[in-house]
Amino acid sequence: MKITWIWHSCFLLSGAKNVLIDPFLAGHAVPAEPDIVAVTHGHNDHFGETTRLCKKTVAVKEIAGYLRTKQVPVVSMNLGGTALVDGVSFTMTQALHSSCVEEAGIAVNGGVPCGFVIGMDGVRVYHAGDTALFSDMKLIGELYHPDVAILPIGGHYTMGPDEAMIAANYIGAKTVIPMHYNSFPEIAQDPLPFKKAIERTTDLKVVLLQPGESIEVPAGK
Repeated sequence: MKITWIWHSCFLLSGAKNVLIDPFLAGHAVPAEPDIVAVTHGHNDHFGETTRLCKKTVAVKEIAGYLRTKQVPVVSMNLGGTALVDGVSFTMTQALHSSCVEEAGIAVNGGVPCGFVIGMDGVRVYHAGDTALFSDMKLIGELYHPDVAILPIGGHYTMGPDEAMIAANYIGAKTVIPMHYNSFPEIAQDPLPFKKAIERTTDLKVVLLQPGESIEVPAGK
């Protein structure tokens, strides 16, 4: 699987299908046409261009209901569930945050925020969405054994680097990719100390991507 950081919390997972997570693009290019879109919650910097893309979209029940009114094909889920969508598995996990859909100046109920464990081509990727640290991240590691954990480190709206270090240890994914930082002044962070601290104290590897950069993750790694 190839994992490309578009920017902010938007990632493209490329393999048997192209899965675009949290399509807040803000002018950033996506290197391949997505087959499936996954939305962690309704805030503008995550919901982004979901409606315009009008691709098959995986979302919590309330956001899925809103998207149906916009003629977007949806797969409705809720926390703890797993759905197989065109051969790609989506497990919806808890996230500690808030959610509403704000589009065209109207705010509607966004249900609960979430993360996803996405399985494709023998690789499992945990995208935490926007979240605070919570101890049940240990269960995500124990139940789903993700190969890659994509974690917010920006602080202010989500956990910061110190909390994300604990999260990375709870989850135990061998590869950690930070997200949701340096997009706006409130979430400015230097990710290098985060990388150095984790790699000095654990056997986990932190990959720092620039927007548009990718890594390849082989199956079972």
